[in-house]
Amino acid sequence: MPELDAWLLDLFEDPQDDLVLYFISEDGQRLRLRHTFPVTFYALGQDSDLRALWRFLAAQSPRPSLRRDKRSDVFTRQDETVLAIEVPKSYHQRDLFEKVLKAFPQLSYADADLQLSLRFAAVTGAFPTAYCHICFDEDHNLLKIEAKESAWDLKNSHIPLRVMSLYPDVNPTHAQPQLLKIEVGSDHYQLALKPERPLLVNLRALLLRYDPDLLLTDWGDTWLLPHLLQTAKEHVLPLPLNREKRAEVHWQKERTYFSYGQIVYRGQQVHLYGRCHIDRRNAVLWNDYELDGILEACRVTSLPLQVSGRTSPGTGISAIQTLTALREGILVPWQKQQAEMLKPASELFLSDQGGLVYQPKVGVHSDVAEIDFVSLYPAIMVYFNISPETILNDPQAPNLVPTLGIGIDNSKVGLIPKALKPLLVKRVSLKRRLGKMQPWDPQHTVYSRRASALKWLLVTCFGYLGYKNARFGRIEAHQAVTAYGREALLLAKETAEEAGYEVVHLYVDALWVRKKGKKTPEDFEDLLEKIHNCTGLPIALDGVYRWLVFLPSRQNVNRPVPNRYFGVFQDGSLKVRGIDARRHDSPPFVAQTQMHILELLAARKDPGQALPAVIRYLQSRLRQLHAHQIPLEDLLIKQRLGRKLEDYRSLPATARAALQLEQIGKHLRPGQRVIFLYTLEEPGVHAWDLDKQPHPASIDLARYQELLLRAAAMVLQPWMGSEDKLRALVLKKGEQLQLPRMRVQHPAEHRRNIPGIVNPAVQGALQGHAQ
Repeated sequence: MPELDAWLLDLFEDPQDDLVLYFISEDGQRLRLRHTFPVTFYALGQDSDLRALWRFLAAQSPRPSLRRDKRSDVFTRQDETVLAIEVPKSYHQRDLFEKVLKAFPQLSYADADLQLSLRFAAVTGAFPTAYCHICFDEDHNLLKIEAKESAWDLKNSHIPLRVMSLYPDVNPTHAQPQLLKIEVGSDHYQLALKPERPLLVNLRALLLRYDPDLLLTDWGDTWLLPHLLQTAKEHVLPLPLNREKRAEVHWQKERTYFSYGQIVYRGQQVHLYGRCHIDRRNAVLWNDYELDGILEACRVTSLPLQVSGRTSPGTGISAIQTLTALREGILVPWQKQQAEMLKPASELFLSDQGGLVYQPKVGVHSDVAEIDFVSLYPAIMVYFNISPETILNDPQAPNLVPTLGIGIDNSKVGLIPKALKPLLVKRVSLKRRLGKMQPWDPQHTVYSRRASALKWLLVTCFGYLGYKNARFGRIEAHQAVTAYGREALLLAKETAEEAGYEVVHLYVDALWVRKKGKKTPEDFEDLLEKIHNCTGLPIALDGVYRWLVFLPSRQNVNRPVPNRYFGVFQDGSLKVRGIDARRHDSPPFVAQTQMHILELLAARKDPGQALPAVIRYLQSRLRQLHAHQIPLEDLLIKQRLGRKLEDYRSLPATARAALQLEQIGKHLRPGQRVIFLYTLEEPGVHAWDLDKQPHPASIDLARYQELLLRAAAMVLQPWMGSEDKLRALVLKKGEQLQLPRMRVQHPAEHRRNIPGIVNPAVQGALQGHAQ
């Protein structure tokens, strides 16, 4: 009986072998093992309905194992009698559940639609990418598996992935690619996309030669792999993208959904079997934490590597909760049916107030310390035991939540705190380790990316607690967290003021304070300890600013904006929030200019002394703009399409650019980003992904000048005053940009002047609006 240590790369269902697992052994072998893996789901309801279901299932082939069981329900807060339905092979569970659901829709179900990797991790402790000890027989049947590491270990073993990068030479939505570029370690290849047969022959040879574990692509989901597979089909030349020979490539459709008030688009996905595929352009938060963060998320969520790379942090936190529930014997509802607790109208206002926000003091402040609660909302859930089953709708209950007529049951630890505590502890430990590392340490980047992946999971867990469709969401628990958060921030404020500090600003989980003579991080340690002692929550010093600016509203200079500020720390590093340099829709030309202005201000002890240099810099940037020396790529605007084109009553620039793409057959869905330039020609924009680039003379330079001056005026306002004063200094007499501007039209005229719309529904809708 062979035994060895290996990393679990992938696992999936198979109609013949039930559960297939791929491993990477320490000596470099790639092993395919199979395993019979029974799964269980549960039915709840009236006894008569459950008896009828029993008879129905007894007649099925293959017949599942049936038994009555007791399982815990977090919403009823008691053990429920359930009918346990154990399917001998995991592959058949989905089909059987669909039959049961169709025949008995009146029943409730649990553990019915769970990710297979979560079930496997709950039973064996082995998660994707885990280092394991395995035993198997000569027929490659897995007999035993034991994880040799925990997902919560600070130092993880490094899975030795063979990575092959595939990407076209240009963005396929912008231009027609000519080359396919391939990288494997230090080896680099370029294959011409045409003629197609040599391309397929060479790519096939490279796949067989290197046998990669992970295909890392650009536009692989949305263009590259679909194009290669279609080409292979036309030439009847199989392309071994899958390592699993019997399996076909798995496709997931594109989708659009709302998240936190904005519409989000996710492109179609191409999943492989036996090896993994991650499209860097379609992966969630790739730019934030790259492959190191995806591997970390894969470990802690127990989701397969290529799934983890594409799912949102909300799905990840749901997986962690589900895995905890499986291990604790708690029912995971198939469809959540719990409603909000009944409350008098007088209590609704008190219940749902959100986070505490004070209006900051507008202007420049020196020697300001920013103090943050470490993962405030997750810490509250853990330390105050907030979970759906611990909420008591009783104003006389012990452990009453501040300002709410509900209490917390502390007789046992809730599901949510159990799920979050190891995640919170690991993130704090990573941050502490990072704090002791030098920036040049090769592990610093890796640890930073891992910490970022955990941060996003913890940020999302609060929203998921109140999300109506979350399996373990409950609005009262969500409200209890914000109530504790407001109380903690108020306690921190009172503690600071009692110690003689001026509180400049409060924002949800942070406060900005200053006190004469306090300038170094060591000066604030006593205050941090006092706040920690009075709140019981972990707190940290984000830094001490040499100077910090809170900005006013553009519409009213006397009205502050809580989340729009910038400042320079004592080490010279900048922190900016809510300004053009941080916005995804700002042209790089504007964002880079604004950031450089801040760097000029930060370089001086007195920022006002930098104003002459700032004015000269702005004038030079405008001269570059007027002389067409700014690359068109740096003038691009990137904005999300907020709705279907036919749903617009008036056409903003984003929709006009999308219509240009529509007429050449490039269809965009709500949530997709539209990239365009402002132009003088009708309809005032030029979509970047059109077949031809605009002539530089057609660029609306006056529009970009306005954007630049507005962004500069925003950060210079504390020293310069109004935008008009800045404009007068930068644009000297005779240098005002006098260019023909686009004739302003009624939105309906814009529609009539965009011919050739290929979508009849769009054409009809727009004609109707125009009339």
